Amino acid sequence: MIEQRPSPERRKASAALDEARLRQQAIGVRLRQMFDEVVNEDVPEEFLEILRRADERSQGKS
Repeated sequence: MIEQRPSPERRKASAALDEARLRQQAIGVRLRQMFDEVVNEDVPEEFLEILRRADERSQGKS
């Protein structure tokens, strides 16, 4: 049986793909962390007041 070895160019391409996948994974992990941080932040009281006033106006028009 003849053993086929990947060419040096093919190994470089494979290593580059592996590196790109690892980079994408790291970016994905960090983006999920950032999203979770934002979702878990408290809503500022000023913004809640704006929403309350908007609700009151929309209920008044109905």
